[in-house]
Amino acid sequence: MDPGGSRGGCSPFRPDRTPRSLRGRAVHVREGGEGGTKPWVTQEQTGEEGTDRCSGSGPDSSKLAGPAIRRGGDGVNSRHLKSTFLAILLVLNGCSSPPPGSLPEELTVPAGATFREVADTLHARCIITKPRLFRAYARLRGLDREVRSGEYAFLRPTPWSRILRDLTEGRVLTEALTVPEGFTLKQIAPRIAAITGMEEDSVLAEITAPSAELDWEVPGPGLEGYLFPDTYRFAPGAPLREVLGAMVARYHQVWTPERIELMEAQGMTEGEVVTLASIVQAEARLQEEMPIIASVYRNRLDRGQILQADPTVLYALGGPRARLLFAAMDSVADHPYNTYTQPGLPPGPIGSPGLAALDAALSPAETGFYYFVAHPDGTHIFSSTLTEHNRAVAQTRLERDRMRGEEGQGQGDETP
Repeated sequence: MDPGGSRGGCSPFRPDRTPRSLRGRAVHVREGGEGGTKPWVTQEQTGEEGTDRCSGSGPDSSKLAGPAIRRGGDGVNSRHLKSTFLAILLVLNGCSSPPPGSLPEELTVPAGATFREVADTLHARCIITKPRLFRAYARLRGLDREVRSGEYAFLRPTPWSRILRDLTEGRVLTEALTVPEGFTLKQIAPRIAAITGMEEDSVLAEITAPSAELDWEVPGPGLEGYLFPDTYRFAPGAPLREVLGAMVARYHQVWTPERIELMEAQGMTEGEVVTLASIVQAEARLQEEMPIIASVYRNRLDRGQILQADPTVLYALGGPRARLLFAAMDSVADHPYNTYTQPGLPPGPIGSPGLAALDAALSPAETGFYYFVAHPDGTHIFSSTLTEHNRAVAQTRLERDRMRGEEGQGQGDETP
């Protein structure tokens, strides 16, 4: 409990916000003097002079401090007094907890703020009630010289030790950024924009630039496929490069020695594995089917057949669609990602594959399948011959007709 822990009435106070790009960085601060300026808190708001707005009464810090310490004196042990004073502050600070149902109070610490300014703003927000004692406590613990800028949340009141821990260790508020498996850069861009505070178009322009311009060590022509799907946490306003760096680092992390060994055994490059995995990710609804789907494409590649993978054509058309119609394919007949007309794998991934799809591409099932077609429920019928495949296609069309009450829905999700 802070000295004078009565909460008292507090009016909302929100200091000026600082550029989000400066948050989360360690900054050395100076102890402001009595006449020092306070760019983000005023005397009226702190209530340090006169009545304390957060607690109408409380112990006088001068009485708590005890007699003055005489350096080099013969009757007083300064180290003992320092320890005693610190113990008193710890007791006063630790004898209460926040009221039930208290909501966290958000607080932004600008880069370059002095420790006095931080303490005064904590007081203005009723997170602490005695800023002078708080500064003394921090000074005795040697924690009054470095705080990290950023956005924090504290209950009212919060133990001083916890406040100092959060401020000096940079335990800022974070926001989750989730990248689902199979997402393309176009789909990821809005989520990154929400974290960084950038415009979505600006984010998309940055992340779709060639990887050589971005200086990222990825095996593809750009970042497509290499922003690994996962949930990340960043401080609000995190720099774009920090966000992208975390995702690319996560991608490199999954390439364990075992996976590298499997890649070499397959006779494929890293980029080829990720590209194949991205197609498998787009085709599969069920994880258990991924190794079988991967086997179909590997079998076709080994035989020299074109892949005829619908997701690659949808990617060439600009994004996911419910169904692929042959009429739309004419507009991308010569597109390098059209695997109905172009041999081999496309130039790069068509999305960010997850671990299951990556492992399926590295360890495809051993099958004799060269074709598959999707049931309406997303599962697949696999076939070894074109005759078997044509029967499966007819079967799934009847299923769709019965379910939708429509006829002539086009080719559907299938590999001829």
